[in-house]
Amino acid sequence: MDDGVLLLGRATWQLFSRLWPGRHDPFAQRMNAVPKLVASRTLTDADTAAWANSRVLTEDVLDAVKREARDVVITGSLSLVHQLMAEDLIDEYRLLTFPTVLGTGDRLFPAGSPQAELECLSAEQVGAAALTRHRRAAR
Repeated sequence: MDDGVLLLGRATWQLFSRLWPGRHDPFAQRMNAVPKLVASRTLTDADTAAWANSRVLTEDVLDAVKREARDVVITGSLSLVHQLMAEDLIDEYRLLTFPTVLGTGDRLFPAGSPQAELECLSAEQVGAAALTRHRRAAR
């Protein structure tokens, strides 16, 4: 996040904008300082004033990501992830996995989607979760 930009969908941005601005720990300070692009058809820049360094994308998300010189980091916002996956625009996945089986919900790699060949870069325990990093396997 130090050199990148955070890309959020409307619902994730609305949730985060209620959580992060009032926090002041080191991670929260980074979350609050990072530039944030919000993919929304309903929010305006006036709405995004609630969380510093946020702005609504006025252009197509895919075009914005392709033109962005900085790393684009997506937290949550599965519909955005799926759009970027479909255009082969994701270089690395960082997955925080909690050992809980819910049985339902949206999938990162939905049934019927093209096969994703990934290479594991690292895996580490973070509290009760596992943080893994994967990149596309060499073609």
